Amino acid sequence: MARILALDYGTKRTGIAVTDELQLIASGLTTVATGELLVFLKEYLERENVEKIIVGEPKRMNNEASDVEVKISGFITKLKETTPLPIIRVDERFTSKLASRSLVQGGMKKKKRQDKALLDEISATIMLQDYLQYGR
Repeated sequence: MARILALDYGTKRTGIAVTDELQLIASGLTTVATGELLVFLKEYLERENVEKIIVGEPKRMNNEASDVEVKISGFITKLKETTPLPIIRVDERFTSKLASRSLVQGGMKKKKRQDKALLDEISATIMLQDYLQYGR
């Protein structure tokens, strides 16, 4: 089997998570400056066996797309020019809140909890784990 890669796309940073090759466990991979994301993904996809890419779909509570959706759509268009892999959109509502809560419950010190890059990576991991459990 191949890995599944998940992206929590943001205007400044993108959190990235990946599964193991058996697609059982989602783990945080890294956080990348969004401007460098396509280069990072191209290099990663050349060296790792990836089956599909999950991209978060931020929605408001009334189910409308959030403001960043325009940028995400543009990114996905460019990504499709780079790779033939399927790109699947998943609802990412509440992942940041859940990520923040998991840091608190894990006993992380306040200074470390303010690390937005770590929060983005954990958000991507939560999104990917949800996909593994419920989304397939």
